[in-house]
Amino acid sequence: MKDITISFTLNGKPITIDFPPTMSLLKLLREKLGLLGTKEGCGIGECGACTVLVNGKAVNSCMMLAAQVEGKEVLTIEGLGTKENPDPLQISFVENGAIQCGFCTPGMILSAKALLDKNPNPKREEIKKAIEGNLCRCTGYTAIIEAIEAASRKK
Repeated sequence: MKDITISFTLNGKPITIDFPPTMSLLKLLREKLGLLGTKEGCGIGECGACTVLVNGKAVNSCMMLAAQVEGKEVLTIEGLGTKENPDPLQISFVENGAIQCGFCTPGMILSAKALLDKNPNPKREEIKKAIEGNLCRCTGYTAIIEAIEAASRKK
């Protein structure tokens, strides 16, 4: 099968790339672009480990063909903050002990970012709803919810 070429914005920078037309966005990010912060968990859109933002909306990148991001803006955890200048959500996750093993953290943070960008002062139930597609086996979710609440107070 012949590769296709698309252009989109990735973490604030324009990109043009060739890849097989059946490649998922997850595979494109990890295998072609080396962005390993987006995790591969279940591969069927159930765990949220592969969550990225596409035009500001949280999506499961394992369930999206890479070709679908043509002309769109994609944000991965690598584009959210830097080691020198972390995003307030990243700081809040660390300060509130919401990281544990870290496997779900990128997807969890990006789901929270989508929520806080849309609603800077969410109620606890809205936070739970926003992260319900992200599974965590370490924290029991309390620390994650508290981290999102704390970040919302800093905005």
